[in-house]
Amino acid sequence: MVRNNKTLFKTFFQNFPLLLLFFLAFTGFDFSFFFNESNFSFNLIYLVIFYWILKKPEALGYGLIFFAGIINDIVQNLPIGISSINYLLLCAIASFVRTRTLLPNLLYDWVIFFIAIIIVSSINYTILIIIFDSPIRYGTLMSSSFITFLIYPVFSKIFNQIYLLNLSQENVE
Repeated sequence: MVRNNKTLFKTFFQNFPLLLLFFLAFTGFDFSFFFNESNFSFNLIYLVIFYWILKKPEALGYGLIFFAGIINDIVQNLPIGISSINYLLLCAIASFVRTRTLLPNLLYDWVIFFIAIIIVSSINYTILIIIFDSPIRYGTLMSSSFITFLIYPVFSKIFNQIYLLNLSQENVE
């Protein structure tokens, strides 16, 4: 029984990024906070994709990320493929940074993440406005991107603890 629980625990933490990605895609869960009648939100799925592609790319496959984007488009009632383009562009940026980085640094990752979400948000806005003529408020999109940028170090620390826990489980066996 103890061996079965350890295997279950190990399997959960090995698949945690994938489970979290699909949980967020299927639920369309958005972290929103109301402060003085203002809506502040951040995009957790961007954080998940960027961090795990940067640190442990084998945890999330590009095909699964594309599929999660399709699911997210259906749940959010967006044109099919928009989220997939955003997610894969974020993957490309994180993958590029991973190959160019010699020594991981939270500050460096944070700055690159800011640049990445600005690029992704700009392309998202451009596609939705020009091609699909969708009503979208630029201020809301940019404030959400900025709050996502600000919250990155917190989730990076949380994900790093999960990553280290997974590594310790792999080293035990």
